[in-house]
Amino acid sequence: MEHNSPDYKTPGQLIEGLLAALGWSKRTLAVVLGVDETTVNRWTSDKQAINAAIALSLEEVLDTPAERFLALQREYDLAKARFAQRPDPGRKNRLHLFGGLPISEMIKRGWIDADDIRDVSTVERGLTKFFGVSSPDEIEILPHAAKKTMVASEPTPTQLAWLYRVKTIASELLVPKYSATGLEGALKALKVLTEAPEEARKVPRILAECGIRFVIVESLPSAKIDGVCFWLDDVSPVVGLSMRHDRIDNFWFVLRHELEHVRQGHGKVAMILDTELEGARAGVGDTVSEEERVANEAASNFCIPTTQMDGFIARKAPFFSERDLIGFARTLGVHPGLVAGQLQHRTQRYDRFRQHLVPIRSHVITGAAVDGFGNVYPVDE
Repeated sequence: MEHNSPDYKTPGQLIEGLLAALGWSKRTLAVVLGVDETTVNRWTSDKQAINAAIALSLEEVLDTPAERFLALQREYDLAKARFAQRPDPGRKNRLHLFGGLPISEMIKRGWIDADDIRDVSTVERGLTKFFGVSSPDEIEILPHAAKKTMVASEPTPTQLAWLYRVKTIASELLVPKYSATGLEGALKALKVLTEAPEEARKVPRILAECGIRFVIVESLPSAKIDGVCFWLDDVSPVVGLSMRHDRIDNFWFVLRHELEHVRQGHGKVAMILDTELEGARAGVGDTVSEEERVANEAASNFCIPTTQMDGFIARKAPFFSERDLIGFARTLGVHPGLVAGQLQHRTQRYDRFRQHLVPIRSHVITGAAVDGFGNVYPVDE
């Protein structure tokens, strides 16, 4: 008999069809199986689910695989559940919020006032406050939410959380109006500081004096952010760094890169988010956008003037000695780590002169607006 007919939508309908094909009544099936007729009636009316034991009994007497009864039961149960269950928009929101944002890390960093990620209502209240919205379903990472933070690239939820933290801290800093002339003077003052890592402690003050809000926020896991440039308004530029690479060459390159964005007026329409500013992304190749090419060129020339670096390589290649590197750095008045970093980039030999790439973070964060690295910036409620 045909038990695979698509006309059978439930196990009860299948049993009814098989009985009809055999010419049996429900009472006959009850007698054969040794059960009450009421039980058979409940099966055929789908008021009692067919479990594995019942399916095996039916298989024996109705010559139909137990799997067929169980498959129809599963499909019937799922159909009933779909019909009974109403859509829950909150569940979809939680999918994006808890699946996209590093909630545990945000709690750990003090960005969200909650004790446990499992305390959903408290976490959602914390996220609402963090993103500055009136309800969880307005949070920017949700597909239907209005975009409030314009970013030139498409940031990940984790990157967006980092950006919000930078923006919140920058909004609380008290600095004078930005001065383009002041920035030119600041760049000259910053160049003098490149000779020794401890001199970097003066960076926050120099930038603040020309009206640039300088913020350091430790990167979140997997964000791969190096820096950002944006403007709160026409006279309030912001430079944010993650300092995820604690090296003297990386710090000066990324900082000067972001300052060139400010100098050029980049980031006024949309935030310039810089990720993985190393290798090809730190160069001037065809794959790099015009804005990034300009910033990379300025940063590279700031660390070591290109013409002088070209000359050094032409004179010394392919053999670069420690003595030559240090002597060249002294001639330029910069730390040897800046020469080492440029040389590594030019030759693609990242194993050479690594001892000169000294840490600098502990000096930079002195006097800066810092969130992370053991610090929680005191944001006003």
